[in-house]
This record gives sequence, C-alpha cells and structure tokens, in this order.
Amino acid sequence: MRYAFIRTQERAHRVTRLCAALAVSRSGYYAWRDRPASARTVEDQRLLPVLHRLHQQMREEYGTIKLWRALNRSGIRCGRHRVARLRKLAGLEARRIRRFRVIVEHHQLPPPAPNLLQQRFVTPTLNRVWVGDFTAVPTRAGWLYVAVLLDLYSRRVIGWAMSAKPDQHLTLAALAMAAQQRRVQPGLIHHSDQGAQYSCLAYQHRLASLGMTPSMSRKGNCYDNAVAESFFSTLKNELIHHQTYQSRDDASREIFAFIEGFYNRQRLHQSLAYLSPLEFERRIGDS
Repeated sequence: MRYAFIRTQERAHRVTRLCAALAVSRSGYYAWRDRPASARTVEDQRLLPVLHRLHQQMREEYGTIKLWRALNRSGIRCGRHRVARLRKLAGLEARRIRRFRVIVEHHQLPPPAPNLLQQRFVTPTLNRVWVGDFTAVPTRAGWLYVAVLLDLYSRRVIGWAMSAKPDQHLTLAALAMAAQQRRVQPGLIHHSDQGAQYSCLAYQHRLASLGMTPSMSRKGNCYDNAVAESFFSTLKNELIHHQTYQSRDDASREIFAFIEGFYNRQRLHQSLAYLSPLEFERRIGDS
C-alpha cells in the first residue's frame, strides 16, 4: 500500500522524501515499480471493468453472491472471494435504504377469510397460490398506488396495476391482468392482507366467479404475507428510494420497466436457485 501511494504522488513530490516519510527504501520502491505485473494483478485489472458494468446493469443492487453468480452466468469464471475482494477494492456497494410502511386500519369490513398459508410459502407447482398486496409510491404530483399479484411458486409478478386512487378498481385491475395471463384452476388460493381493497364484496365476488379460494393474513401481521412484502421491499430499495418522480406517469414508466424488464426477466432470486422468475418457469417447463 505504501509503494502504491508513492506511485500516485511521485510526480508531485520527490521519491526520496516520500520513501523517507513512509520508512521504505528507494531501491525497494523502484524494484516494486519496475517489476512486471503478476498474473493475479493482470486478471484483477481485467475483471474490474466487468464487475463495474454488471454492477450498473443490475441497478447497483447485487451483493457479492449474486454479482459472482451473474459473472459466472456471463461466461467468466472466477472465485467468490475474488469478487468480494474486488468489490471492496472498487467501492461497489449494494444500495439499501430502509423505510417504514404506513398501515391504515379500516373498520366495518366483512369478516376476513381464513389464513390458509400459515406462513408456509411453498407450493408444488405454478398456479396453485397467488399472493397480492399494494403500496404507495410518492411523486411530486401526489401518491401513485401500485398493486401486484405474484405466483408463489416462481415469485413472478403475473398481474399489476397502478392508479392515483387506492380503491377496489386498483386491485381488481391487477387481478384481471393475472387471470388473463394465467390459467386459473379451481381452488387456486388467493392470499392477501385484510385491506378493504381485498375484503370488499366486489373483489370477493370476482374471486368466486374465477373459482379461486380466498386466504388472508392475520390483522397487522406482515409476516403472514411476507412474499408480497418482500417484493415491495425490493421495488422500493432498488428503485423507488433512489428516485424523485415529477409525475405519476414518470413513476409508472419506471415501475413498469422494473417489473417487466428487470424483476421478472433478469433479477436473480436466492429462493429460485439464483434464477430469474421467468427463467425458473422456463426451466420447469422444459423439465
């Protein structure tokens, strides 16, 4: 490290003084400076710009493990510890910002459906369990509300909708998109929280008409709907908290690109053996 510092300062200061100040010999420094770069150093220099490019491509969200796996998937083989060392050397850090979710209580709602999942977030195949939730995204023009439905098996967002109002039309639109994209099997479980947007008669009647079985989290227990909560945590940590949207349209375009262009198609999931949701579904279809 001392030799490297001298190398960066030798144009501004005399090497003799720098070596004396850092208690190293001039001959030792010149031997280090003139020595050919090692194979390890050459390989590190080759990998650094690749890691920078992947870091930007993955929205600066991947830690060591995912960045290492993404590097291997691109055809470049190297060790996980080397990736960790080079990330630290290059100052590459995943963006993470914690935010508190505002919970609004609704009164005089119909009795909630039973909790059929009981925090068992596993299912044997596609289209057995869908999980849904919605959240609010701030813009300078006011709140934009985003509702999603995910297939529990692949974690893929199969239905989504955005609106300036957090009403039943928002969640019904996300449900309509999911039902259009997927084949709804009788008894398919629809799991959500107890919010009015899901408890209302219009939404429950639509579930019944599709032959779906409603399931709801316990009141105030976010862990009962952890998969949907996890998606919104990802959306906010990897996109929303790093942007200031001038309008709802601006936010809608960014969120659309995140869901369909990045999350479903590119983002690696540890729970899916480090595959994206779409790639996971294709692997299952090919097997």
